[in-house]
Amino acid sequence: MNFTERRKQVFDKMDQDSALLLFSGIELHVSADEYLPFEANRNFFYLTGLRRDHMILMMKKTAKEEKSILFIEEADLNQERWFGRKVTVSEAQEITGIDDVRFLDSFEGMVNRLMAREDIGTLYFDCYRYQVEDLPDYNMVKAEEFAKKFPGRPIKNIAPVIAALRMQKDEDEIALVRQAIKITDDALKFVMKNLKPGCTEYQAQADFEYKIFHEGADGTAFPTIAGSGANGTMLHYDTNRDVCEDETLLLMDLGAKFQGYCADITRTYPVNGKYTDRQRQVYDVVLAANRAVAKAAKPGMTLKELDDIAKDVLGEGCVKLGLIEKKEDVGIYYMHGVSHHLGIDVHDVTAAWNDKLRPGAIITDEPGLYIDEWEIGIRVEDDILITEDGCEVLSENLMRDPDQIEAFMQEKEA
Repeated sequence: MNFTERRKQVFDKMDQDSALLLFSGIELHVSADEYLPFEANRNFFYLTGLRRDHMILMMKKTAKEEKSILFIEEADLNQERWFGRKVTVSEAQEITGIDDVRFLDSFEGMVNRLMAREDIGTLYFDCYRYQVEDLPDYNMVKAEEFAKKFPGRPIKNIAPVIAALRMQKDEDEIALVRQAIKITDDALKFVMKNLKPGCTEYQAQADFEYKIFHEGADGTAFPTIAGSGANGTMLHYDTNRDVCEDETLLLMDLGAKFQGYCADITRTYPVNGKYTDRQRQVYDVVLAANRAVAKAAKPGMTLKELDDIAKDVLGEGCVKLGLIEKKEDVGIYYMHGVSHHLGIDVHDVTAAWNDKLRPGAIITDEPGLYIDEWEIGIRVEDDILITEDGCEVLSENLMRDPDQIEAFMQEKEA
């Protein structure tokens, strides 16, 4: 990936005489000596290709130059004995394309010189915040810290600038998403081979997660959803503790993450290998909506327009099923949007002003119906790449046709 070009695009959006300070982050403390698994700031990863803790990217833009400097930890043999090797200077240079790589102990002095001698007027940080009650992340903490240390210097949020870039994937990113989808496909087939009445939801989850690790994934793109029966009507159910009963469905919303990029797939399987007549009727409606969105998606459309297409098909289907009298009432059984962007984050970042799809965008296609009174929850989700003249369903090869699913599941029993 061309991280140098990505940084150049960010430089182009920065004010003259400004500097961006982007921190990879630190591990989050849980209790005693326990920490959560580390995840690097996604925008730091996007601009450097590095996913390790305790790193800082500085990008300064003055009349004299546009310069990127990377600060990393210096190797400590005693620490490496416990926690593994650190990234070396030469490795960091090769991965990032940044020639100027320094150790963290020089960062404070560099900042002092930058602010005192180079007349930096604006400081950029990643100040993204999802909702008010969220704790501030490490980059937000640092932004507040610098605002106190250097009052009078405006702090600007770089997150929308990088979000706009991340919405269009390059060929390297698309290839990584393809591989994440391929791993997800292999794992779902493994799940189908083992699924039968009496299995638990967590066993289906375990089959999926075992297989993706076996195939080289980083891990899951998000907590695996495996909801059987009535649990499938809960959109973000991830308790995964119940038994999969005969003649029920198992809805699995999941994805592998590969080298930092996510797949996001949902399939809904009959636990005993055969859909009941009612399940099949509902499934056919959801599948028709999925296919209608895939057929319509193209540059210039918005996610709302795609959602309206899904609602129209689902609404007509619900009228025919006798669930509602008017298709406009479909919201009783379909209560989420049909699509979101996909990439480094499973719900990938978007720029609010950039709502029309452009070539290179990867989005999901996930209509569903959730019918409490029938204990039927069905969602069929695929991942779509917007192309110059339409779209490509990146997950087209993943089984979604009910006849094909039944044949595969019955074949494994033979």
